[in-house]
Amino acid sequence: MKNFPYLKQKNGNWIWDFPSELNMAVQACDYWVNKFPEKVCLKDFTNIDQPILYTYKELRSFADSIAIELTKRGVGFGDRVGVLLSQGIGCAASHIAIWKLGAISIPLFKLFGPDALKMRLDDAQAKCTITDFEGSNDLLPNEFDRLIFDDIGKIDEPFKAQATKADTPAVLIYTSGTTGPPKGALHAQRILAGHIPGVSMSHNHLGHDDDCLWTPADWAWIGGLFDVLMPGLALGVPVVASKMQKFAPKDTEEIIFRGKVRNIFFPPTALRILKASDLRISNLRSVACGGEPLGAEMLEWGKRNLDTTINEFYGQTECNMVVSNCNADNEPILGLMGKPVPGHEVNVLDLDGIPTKEEGEVAIKRGSASMMLEYWRRPNQTEEKFNGDWLLTGDRGQFHAEGIKFIGRDDDVINSAGYRIGPSEVEDCLLMHPAVATVGIVGKPDRSRGEIVKAYVVVKVGHKADDDLIISLQDFVKQRLAKHLYPREISFLEELPMTVTGKVIRRKLREKAVLECK
Repeated sequence: MKNFPYLKQKNGNWIWDFPSELNMAVQACDYWVNKFPEKVCLKDFTNIDQPILYTYKELRSFADSIAIELTKRGVGFGDRVGVLLSQGIGCAASHIAIWKLGAISIPLFKLFGPDALKMRLDDAQAKCTITDFEGSNDLLPNEFDRLIFDDIGKIDEPFKAQATKADTPAVLIYTSGTTGPPKGALHAQRILAGHIPGVSMSHNHLGHDDDCLWTPADWAWIGGLFDVLMPGLALGVPVVASKMQKFAPKDTEEIIFRGKVRNIFFPPTALRILKASDLRISNLRSVACGGEPLGAEMLEWGKRNLDTTINEFYGQTECNMVVSNCNADNEPILGLMGKPVPGHEVNVLDLDGIPTKEEGEVAIKRGSASMMLEYWRRPNQTEEKFNGDWLLTGDRGQFHAEGIKFIGRDDDVINSAGYRIGPSEVEDCLLMHPAVATVGIVGKPDRSRGEIVKAYVVVKVGHKADDDLIISLQDFVKQRLAKHLYPREISFLEELPMTVTGKVIRRKLREKAVLECK
């Protein structure tokens, strides 16, 4: 399989040329079973002293077993199925099984609390969720049907994938926005093909004989699932799985050494933690990073301590891996996040929606294979995301011949430790606390995490604004949403800056948070 499947050049332009049938389960699994069934596809280092190697044949056996069990439960074409599993064979096989059925997988994060899981599963109208004993007993609300992966065996009889098309819905990934609840970005079977060129570029043409991929990012996020796991499987590059409880430099070093990792996707925060520890890692062929600009100091540290130039890339859950550096071709230019990836037209638009060489909004043209079909059950928000044929990112940038300069975000999404956090979800949660009258959530600059979640709270009469309440509010969010969503800092105010219509003016709160850093 070539590195850019279904992508061809015509008259100097890259165009997508998909076959009449396209199914990611075939791309990521069955294709290789038919060619090299005993080829290792996954190295599980959950128990670092006793790693388990899985072949494509074994991966298909697990996937086909899951597909049969889902069929018995009435799951069919177009149904939504949650996947609440950490890095491992179960997570990979579950998504593949769902796609074989022509159903739609919903990646779910193990650090989500019951409220956050319920919101996503209710919104998706999920028919079933595949999880393990931990997820079933401690995380998944009782009203949802569940299939326990630990109870599923392997079969030897292949389960034939449905004849899906490139635009057949396949995966529903929830992303946080600035207003309202998290939105589900509905992607098609073509999403994997759309990611492969950018993934390949960010890893200096992925697919060398000794390449081996790993990321500490959870596979519930688009960065773990489609920037690492599925492209690795589709390209025949082994992927390392490791359920790290907490990112730690020492564990990272051991995983890389024992797993013979050559290619890594590091979120920015992971790189900052490694830099703070002054860890040195050798024998890496590529390091990719996306989510936020790294800056000159971090890039120079990467050259010294990782023995390679870090390739930055850019994208969003709605349309990912559309811009990338590739130091195998050209030395990255400081301040530029890379060039548009083949198959994706990226530009900067002015206020009239016309491409400009001045600062404007970064936008991606329809036709990108990694572009979402729509926001799930949100036609108005889908329409607002587009200006004609251009998907609007909400990010500010400037177009240069050598690449696109990232200037900053035009929305209120908080970028903390590689997570994009919508303030409204945290605000809605805190408003459920009996002591909270109103609250505003913003991102506060932070040296190690990029930003932290900062809460400005107005307390109800009769409640005391003290350290005990701060701890109570933090625990409240941790238990109901997720640990990475809780406000690391909380300040109490008499009132919040509000518009005449009653909306919190987050811009003024952000300005206040910045002043607190001085």
